[in-house]
Amino acid sequence: MRVTQSMLSNNMLRNLSTSYNNMGKLQDQITTGKKVNRPSDDPVVAMKGIGYRTAVDKVEQFQRNIGEANNWLDSSDDAFDKVGSALHRANELALQAANGTTTPDDQKKIEAELDQLRKHIQNIANTKVGDKYIFSGTKTTTPLFDEQSGGYPTTNLTAFEKDIEIEVFDGISLKVNTNAIDVFKNIDQMFQSIKDGTVDYNEAIGKIDEQMNSILTTRADIGARQNRVELMDDRLQTQSVIATKQMSENEDIDYEKAITEMITQESVHRAALSVGARIIQPSLVDFLR
Repeated sequence: MRVTQSMLSNNMLRNLSTSYNNMGKLQDQITTGKKVNRPSDDPVVAMKGIGYRTAVDKVEQFQRNIGEANNWLDSSDDAFDKVGSALHRANELALQAANGTTTPDDQKKIEAELDQLRKHIQNIANTKVGDKYIFSGTKTTTPLFDEQSGGYPTTNLTAFEKDIEIEVFDGISLKVNTNAIDVFKNIDQMFQSIKDGTVDYNEAIGKIDEQMNSILTTRADIGARQNRVELMDDRLQTQSVIATKQMSENEDIDYEKAITEMITQESVHRAALSVGARIIQPSLVDFLR
């Protein structure tokens, strides 16, 4: 086959174009730090990258869910801590009133403070996280204590007793709310019985102690779930490291290797340009000489 000057020139231009493309890909990789900048670069790596990125996104979403779970549990624990402090003060007042040395004026002061403690606990029953009432079961837009009626719900209680769960891992959901309607109603009824005089202060001391024990039991349950959330958070942090590492190994370039390849490709390209210049150098005048 006869090789013409045109064939040599076309081959040279085609090879130079390929060399430019190779350098362009290496330059894109070094600039972005990624092996693949478009699916056509490597469809297999691109498909794996989608899977790894999905895994990373899921872990990040679960971590956000963990944060939400912590908000609910921490707010619940803090609320019951405040309820416990209020009951402790109520117990001190009951002991003071039961010792038989208080004057009628002192009794009125004790009754007034007990009334304020009752209202304080009623306010705690309506604790919110964001715009959600955390002690109202699935009726998160409805306060547990209705200030207009001055009481807790007595009908359609099912929704107030339902659990709210948040998914914190694939197939794993944790209960984040506390079914506290009975706890708050019992405390309120205790204060009402003291106010009505259906129980004397000696009996009230025992009643308050019962409610304090109930609060401790409730807080123990919250604490157990907080520990579970912490364990899940540790697990998610490990999963985040693993998923991010897998994604990095699949997508990220080895800079040393990429730069070495770039330098090698530049040398090849310069050589191709030098040889090409010699191929296209002869002109028609040179052939006529």
